[in-house]
Amino acid sequence: MVCHGIPNPKHILKDGDIINIDVTPRLDGYHGDTSKTFLVGNVSATARKLVEATQASMMRGIAEIKPGARIGDIGAAIQEYAEANGFSVVRDMVGHGIGRQMHTELQIPHFGERGSGLKVRPGMVFTVEPMLNEGTSTLKFLADRWTVITKEKKLSAQFEHTVAVTEEGV
Repeated sequence: MVCHGIPNPKHILKDGDIINIDVTPRLDGYHGDTSKTFLVGNVSATARKLVEATQASMMRGIAEIKPGARIGDIGAAIQEYAEANGFSVVRDMVGHGIGRQMHTELQIPHFGERGSGLKVRPGMVFTVEPMLNEGTSTLKFLADRWTVITKEKKLSAQFEHTVAVTEEGV
């Protein structure tokens, strides 16, 4: 599964699975959004590598955030690391602006070209939430029109942080 799974009693986690848990707190009228992929028991080497690469790619994207940088710098850093480790980056789901509304207009692709896109400036608040796939980046929506899987039914992992841009960086 890539994202948005709906829990049900028929799908029980088992040894070797990975699962993403996405938490969206709200405090004093402002939203936060964060997620982490967890390993369940003894996972395959591929699953472990995928999860580690996904978290590392997110952190590389976050490291690019500072006033004057470009949105494309974030995505390029994520894409470069993911592909160097043999994984694809989901292109149909992106990070987003966040604040008093859960999703605002600003989009943060997790792929791209350095030097492209909007300039990052102090006061911006958005999510960085790459999803990396074991196979291609092609997705499929299930019949519930909410749950997203890889078209090849291969592994996918996601990590997400909400970040605020300051004069000093993030």
